[in-house]
Amino acid sequence: MRLTTKGRYAVTAMLDLAFHSQIKPVTLTDIAARQTISLSYLEQLFARLRRAGMVKGVRGPGGGYKLCRKTNEINIADIIAAVDEPLDSTKCGGEANCQKEKACLTHNLWMGLSDQIRNYLEGISLADLLEKNQVQEVAKRQDNDAQKTIEIYHHPN
Repeated sequence: MRLTTKGRYAVTAMLDLAFHSQIKPVTLTDIAARQTISLSYLEQLFARLRRAGMVKGVRGPGGGYKLCRKTNEINIADIIAAVDEPLDSTKCGGEANCQKEKACLTHNLWMGLSDQIRNYLEGISLADLLEKNQVQEVAKRQDNDAQKTIEIYHHPN
């Protein structure tokens, strides 16, 4: 199993949203600046996250995105699944048709690994990650770095 940028970026963006949307909705532009993720890529991810019922858009001045559920109700496996990222280590997609339409010699090994990964990620919520000091420190650093970038952009010397 290889987690692609789609799954990694979705988790990163959702954690950023969880951290910053406690006070007001968060714009994708702000997430893009803090996480160095393309705005157009975030728009695609958030369309999927919205369809999965994880986020909602808030229109108007001060608008942006908010979580639809509490942070302890959103686990990492759900986020990854919402953006169509498979949590599967088999080459057959778990269908057991990997060798001449039958299970290969190592099918159960890879299925077991997939189950372990899925169980691990299902056991971690956004709330769990938000409680970690390291996550809070990194989020604050990213806020400062993004603010400096905005100031330089708006007030060049």
